[in-house]
Amino acid sequence: MVVNRMIYQKTYPQAVQFFTGTTNGKKMEFGKIYYNKFGFNQECRRGKKEQPTLLLSDSQAVKNSESARHKGFCTYKCTNGIKRHLVTDVLGCPPMIHITTANISDDQGLIQLITKYINYFKNKPVNSKKITFLCDNGYHPNKILPEIEKLYPAIKTKIKFQVTPKPQKDPINKGFKPVHKRWIVEQANSFMEKCRILWKNCEKELDSSLAKVQICFIRVIIRRLARE
Repeated sequence: MVVNRMIYQKTYPQAVQFFTGTTNGKKMEFGKIYYNKFGFNQECRRGKKEQPTLLLSDSQAVKNSESARHKGFCTYKCTNGIKRHLVTDVLGCPPMIHITTANISDDQGLIQLITKYINYFKNKPVNSKKITFLCDNGYHPNKILPEIEKLYPAIKTKIKFQVTPKPQKDPINKGFKPVHKRWIVEQANSFMEKCRILWKNCEKELDSSLAKVQICFIRVIIRRLARE
């Protein structure tokens, strides 16, 4: 990814702050800048609420290369490598990303992801609208919610889970039919497939794999801002 720094520094100073990892002369956590500077501002620019009320979760299993150090075998997807857990908003921007080995189930991966970003849910006002996690049939809310409540008992008043029903076959109108709202997170998975370095996991550490995924979505968001 090639970025003309002079152009973006003049037009989009927040983008340059994100690339350098600094804001107002102070270093900030990589994911925190991404979450605050881009995830929410992107929604505000399009007339959305500052705090999202609908999040879509999904996972993607990826094969490892010889240089990768961490790996696991996913029996469901028959993949030996890592698994990328994404939580996107309605714009397809993932404010929450977590990388695990492929042997971690979708339920356990989502539990680890929410645990990683638990401070966001703790700081969320109690009287605000609940955040709905829209999941596919690979997730089981009756197993996820009790594990999260052990870490933060009040989280039940701030989030809720909803499983999308499977699309029914139509004998008249055959062909592919996207599931309502679920196509947004599937589109986010396809963004990573356009990056050649993400076709396989070539990184030794999981944190490096996480950084590559975040850089992929930086490019997507900057292109959206450039079109405006």
